[in-house]
Amino acid sequence: MEQSKSTKELIIITGMSGAGKSVAIRAFEDLGYYCIDNLPPVLLPTFIKLMKDSNKELTRTVVVMDLRGGDFFASSIDALDEIERENDVATQIVFLDADNETLVRRYKETRRSHPLAYDSSPLEGIRQERELLSEIKGRAKQIYNTSNMAPKELRNVLIEQFSGAHQNTFTINVMSFGFKHGMPIDADLVFDVRFLPNPYYIEELRAKTGLEEDVSSFVLKQKEAQTLIDKLTDLLDFMIPLYKKEGKTQLVIAFGCTGGQHRSVTLAEYFGKTLADLESTVVSHRDIAKRKG
Repeated sequence: MEQSKSTKELIIITGMSGAGKSVAIRAFEDLGYYCIDNLPPVLLPTFIKLMKDSNKELTRTVVVMDLRGGDFFASSIDALDEIERENDVATQIVFLDADNETLVRRYKETRRSHPLAYDSSPLEGIRQERELLSEIKGRAKQIYNTSNMAPKELRNVLIEQFSGAHQNTFTINVMSFGFKHGMPIDADLVFDVRFLPNPYYIEELRAKTGLEEDVSSFVLKQKEAQTLIDKLTDLLDFMIPLYKKEGKTQLVIAFGCTGGQHRSVTLAEYFGKTLADLESTVVSHRDIAKRKG
């Protein structure tokens, strides 16, 4: 959605119960939107004012409004009429739908009751809800029928539609660490580089780290290091597109050596710079400041 730099963005997610609103809000969270689930429609004008008064926190916001908001249908139309008169906040409605058969099947699979049919069949509640939502659906700028969509497919469609130029939706975090300080619990891929010759045993390199040229040159000139780089480059070229295809938004690659000072830092720096040409990449060194003695 095109908007001026000063205009803030509000996306309202609504639609049929069971059509995928929970999946949608998680997709927008991955895109960096500030997300609020189950906002009562009566509070929408107040929230718009809060957006206008904020500086950066509420620049791009998503709210989910559904039957859990209470008196949804009585207040939602009035609230939408009011916010459509706002010039400082660009608002659009994303409506999620699915056919009745699909919604009934989803309710049976989850064993949940429809919000409008506690004492009757899910189909009766779905029919009532569809009628009540007809006007809001008519105002929606984006309508997605999720009948034949798996959750991952809906997520990918929303990310592709709304990512735009706001940000990269896939980030690689490359880190170094020392095994003697413990394994990183958040790493997706861990590579043990303790088999490489250790600069620690070179007196003039011992007090330095892999951030310094003479240490990194010592590590990278080793035949074993060059072989490792070649093999890991092929492996990552193969794996990264598959991680992205699976819907992953962040990949953490960790290189570990004994103390997290020399070999792991050198390899993390090398691959951080190499991968930065392809993806949004962040490099960190967890244990580089933990040297003792």
